[in-house]
Amino acid sequence: MAEQILNRLGRMSGALAAGAFTVSQCLYNVDGGERAVMFDSLRGGIRPDVRGEGTHFFIPFLQRPNIIDIRTKPREIPSITGTMYLQMVNIKMRVLWRPIVEELPKLYQELGTDFDERVLPSIGNEVLKSIVAQYNAEELLSKRAEVSERIKTEMTKRARNFHLTLDDVA
Repeated sequence: MAEQILNRLGRMSGALAAGAFTVSQCLYNVDGGERAVMFDSLRGGIRPDVRGEGTHFFIPFLQRPNIIDIRTKPREIPSITGTMYLQMVNIKMRVLWRPIVEELPKLYQELGTDFDERVLPSIGNEVLKSIVAQYNAEELLSKRAEVSERIKTEMTKRARNFHLTLDDVA
């Protein structure tokens, strides 16, 4: 009698352990300041919805969650550029940026996870060179606020095309 109870208890604990392991492999956590986009091989790619903070289910081998940090981050973009009279100027632009949450699936699909390394330096250099080239060295100092505002406006517009929002440009 005691042997049967112990055998039954052993089988139940083994089944319980296997079930708990299976369930734990189907869960993932999205922490604060992060969002997840799901790659679904059954539906042929990135799903259009964005998963918020919390614990979520996924199907192993068929789905893969990709967690993306959405907190505001600083980025410094150095550029050596020419002024109107081809005087070389060394400028550094500091950008506080973050991805647009609603557009994370498009962002991940088009640019991958290292989107900030690909996008910000290229648009930063392009915008700096195009705007600084319209002023001479003296005007860059005397019209600093105007130049800064033009750079901020153009950077914000260009970053929006890449599903990024800029909180501050200096």
